[in-house]
Amino acid sequence: MVGPLATSHEPHTYDLCAEHAKRLTAPRGWELVRPDGDFEVPAPTSDDLSALADAVREAGRPAPPTQPPPDPTDPPGRRGHLRALPTPP
Repeated sequence: MVGPLATSHEPHTYDLCAEHAKRLTAPRGWELVRPDGDFEVPAPTSDDLSALADAVREAGRPAPPTQPPPDPTDPPGRRGHLRALPTPP
């Protein structure tokens, strides 16, 4: 069914803008149900502000540290977290 944007989390559903919702097609053998009439735009809620604040916080977090690239001199295969280093001459 193509309808207004979800007001809560709905698994296996996708929110589309009006332009893309109008162009949506269903796979062969499926039936696409489009309600008649216009949809009322829901009033903003505190959930909208919370979602925006969460998105800003997430974007402002530093990226997790990345692992250094593997040493090309190491033998292939699994290796543990410890290894012996040769003693310098």
